[in-house]
Amino acid sequence: MSLGGKTYPCPISVAMDLVGGKWKAVILYHLQHGPKRFGELRRALISPTEAVLSNQLRQLERDGLVSREVFGSKPPVKTVYSLTEFGRTFLPALAALTEWGNRVVCERGRFE
Repeated sequence: MSLGGKTYPCPISVAMDLVGGKWKAVILYHLQHGPKRFGELRRALISPTEAVLSNQLRQLERDGLVSREVFGSKPPVKTVYSLTEFGRTFLPALAALTEWGNRVVCERGRFE
């Protein structure tokens, strides 16, 4: 199978290319209830550097999962990120992953 000029061995590899890694699914999780500014996302994610977050957002935007809207022409500009219609198609899988993650923490860990 192929998508965007890349060849994949199975559908899971397509999905993981689009939303895999440490931060992409987490970014989508935080955008599921509405648009967020860059600073809001940075505070919600805590750990990634600005460069890492910016890179992940660019990749999500390039792949059509996230849209970026810039307001203003002089610094500081306001940049808002939101899910696209294509990005919203990931929400059922995100809900299943969230439920599974919660169950794992309940059974094997703890919420802090």
